[in-house]
Amino acid sequence: MISNSTDLLRCKKLIEQKLDWGMSESWTSVDFDNLQQRILEETGVSLSASTLRRIWGRVDYQHLPSNTTLNTLAQFAGYPDWRTFSKPQVRSDLPPNFVERLPAKPIKLSINWLKISGIAGIVIAIVVIGIVAFDQKQPQLNVNQYSFSSKPLTRGIPNSVIFTYNATASPTDSVYIQQSWDPRLRTLVDKNGQTYTSIYYEPGYYRAKLIIGKQVVQEHSLLIPTNGWLGTIDSKPIPVYLKPSEFIGPDMMRLPVAEIQQKNVLLQPQVPLIKYCNVGNFDPVPLTDFSFSCDLKNEYGEGAAACQQTWIELITDGMPISIPLSTKGCVSELMLLNGATMISGKKADLSRFGVDFSNWINVSCKSDGQKLAYRINGELAYEAPLPKKKINIVGIAYGFRGTGAVRNINLQKNDTLVFQSF
Repeated sequence: MISNSTDLLRCKKLIEQKLDWGMSESWTSVDFDNLQQRILEETGVSLSASTLRRIWGRVDYQHLPSNTTLNTLAQFAGYPDWRTFSKPQVRSDLPPNFVERLPAKPIKLSINWLKISGIAGIVIAIVVIGIVAFDQKQPQLNVNQYSFSSKPLTRGIPNSVIFTYNATASPTDSVYIQQSWDPRLRTLVDKNGQTYTSIYYEPGYYRAKLIIGKQVVQEHSLLIPTNGWLGTIDSKPIPVYLKPSEFIGPDMMRLPVAEIQQKNVLLQPQVPLIKYCNVGNFDPVPLTDFSFSCDLKNEYGEGAAACQQTWIELITDGMPISIPLSTKGCVSELMLLNGATMISGKKADLSRFGVDFSNWINVSCKSDGQKLAYRINGELAYEAPLPKKKINIVGIAYGFRGTGAVRNINLQKNDTLVFQSF
């Protein structure tokens, strides 16, 4: 198996020590998803969760990893590239008789301090010249010489967006349009062109960027709305879209297991992720004074879905508010977002987000202008400070590993109802 080469074992060990997530044998699919995100954030390269599972020996795969994969793992472990990482190293754990001992001879030290100081001066001069030369090769571009705008073609998903740009002032042909924060959604475009069209398969609030070389010269907000509630079964690159009649009822949203099976989606061993989203259908609600509540339940807990991982996301024009839920024994895997930071269940007490999904669970989140209060069935589960940046809620999304149901959705601003559903 590819996971057993000496260098790769050493690299994985360094990564495991860096993450401090415990024994890798106990890692779940969520851990590999989180590792994928960590690697992307630190290296700018996306290694899929399935690739990482193969690297860690969860899937039998006889081929060697690509150079890109090896270089990325080495960079995440703290090395420039795989070649540097895998160079032979002097080991300190070799037995004493490994090196042949030569007869000791007296050594007379003679140090020419004047010569050493001269050499040191030359080295310093070379370093300074190198730094200046490097800076000269990396000039900051005048962002006013570039323009960038976008126009969605429809209201609904999928949605094509026409980007209009002017990058003729670019000193390089490395001109990119990036759909969002994710570098995987970056496309090389003609620097002398004016138009590029891209497709968005999921709704949300994005930050589109025009990039010259490695510098972002223009960026703007881009809202990709839904036409009411959108239901999907997660799949890459294109989700499985649900008809409204398949998941929307008179008093709740619910996707029966039978509907999933009719679409030839397997429930085991990779449990599907079901999403319900509503974006851009109400006026933005500031985080400084809002309240949100709903009832939900996860309705599938068999096999690999034993944790019944579930989340609510209040989509914002910044980092989202995310409320995670699971069975009580799986809270260590939870990740909570407060609009500014991520709180891990491995480093914080998120035990109150562990629930019994055999009953409806009431979830609420409210701001008092200073902090966010998360409540489960009326009891305070967690408090977090409000983000310092002004952020507005622009949408609501739900995610269920397996499937689930939602009802009684309410969003208020200043105690005034802004959005209600079911």
